[in-house]
Parts: sequence; C-alpha cells; structure tokens
Amino acid sequence: VPDQDRPADVEVLQGRDVAEEAGAEAIRARGEAAEATVLDVADLGAVTAFFAELPAFDVLVNNAGTNRPKPMQDVDEADYDAVLDLNVKSAFFVAQACARGMIAAGAGGSLIHIGSQMGHVGGPNRSLYCASKWALEGMSKAFALDLAAHRIRSNTIAPTFIETPMTRPFFENQAFKDSVLAKIKLGRLGQVEDLMGAAVFLASDAAALVTGTSLIVDGGWTAD
Repeated sequence: VPDQDRPADVEVLQGRDVAEEAGAEAIRARGEAAEATVLDVADLGAVTAFFAELPAFDVLVNNAGTNRPKPMQDVDEADYDAVLDLNVKSAFFVAQACARGMIAAGAGGSLIHIGSQMGHVGGPNRSLYCASKWALEGMSKAFALDLAAHRIRSNTIAPTFIETPMTRPFFENQAFKDSVLAKIKLGRLGQVEDLMGAAVFLASDAAALVTGTSLIVDGGWTAD
C-alpha cells in the first residue's frame, strides 16, 4: 500500500547492491526530499513489488545496463543472456511496472531510458551492446505509442562514452582512448554532467510534446 504520508515530490535513487545514500543525502542537503533504495532490476518479482509499494512516479530514469565487449564470433550464450536480459528485458519490465502506476494515477509522466550512440550506429566488439541499445530505441518508440493516450511520454538519451569510475579503467588503454576521441568530434570524453540537461529537459514540461524520439548526446559521433 502506498505510504500516504510521503511528501508529494520525492526523488527515489535505486542501486542494485547498495543504496545510493550519498546521492540521496546530497539532494536532502539542498532541502529536497530523497530516498535511497536497493533493487536488483533483474529480479522481476522485486521490480513489481517495488513499484506497487510506492506512489506513482512522475518521471522514471531507466538506467541499468551492462556490456561484454568482444568480437561477435567470440560471443557465447552466457554473454548474450547477460547483456540482453539486463539491457532489454529488465528495462522493459521496469518501464512497464512504472507505467502501470502512472496510468492508475492518471497524471501522466515521462519515461527516460538511457540508451547509447550505439543504438544508432554499429561498432567493433559491440554486437551485443548494439543489439540491446537498438532494441531499446524500438521499445521506447512503441511505448510512446501505447502510452500517449495516458499522457505518458517515452524517450531515450543516447550518450557517447561517458567517463565514470566504471569506464575509467578502459581509457587507461591509450590506443582505445585515442580511437574513441577520434570519433567524438568535440574532442573529449563525456562527463555525467553532460547528460543532466537532457534528462531535465525530457523530465520537464518543456518537453511536453516530445515523445518517441532519442536525444543524442554524443559530441558528433553519429553525425559522421
């Protein structure tokens, strides 16, 4: 049963193994309400229960994902299942559970799925990742059509390579880093801050007529 005492505007931060308490604390320090939770989005039963126990969301940022980069001839079934199950299956059912709550509440909403530039082009050693991110693009477009009557929008943000603690070790390989920077026409790796404007836009009324599309934040990678 939803907690009716919860403030109307609460940001819910979800981590797979550890609650995103630092992020929630930073939001609370600004005088806003935030909660940190633990949810493994690969556990579909837990996903259903998670959304059933909370008031309807206004905005979902659907961000879980993984990659196993290798040539397509070296991919095995375990690789396929790991990437497609998280990047596509989990993303689908997280969005479904969230959208059901939005529909029941009748207030509309915005689904924002974190895709990739690799959902618009191909790349070496990226067959699984490309497959999953192209699938996410198609899913989001279909979601937009299914949910438009409920005033729920569905869009993707498609970033280039973003420098994070998880990706930083890959860029220690100078040849790999040089190959990436050669494709990013603005000449630098992406930072998390580069995605903030896109997310705020798609979450806000400024994007009230934007649905079924992708906001590509790639420094010009896919323009070539």
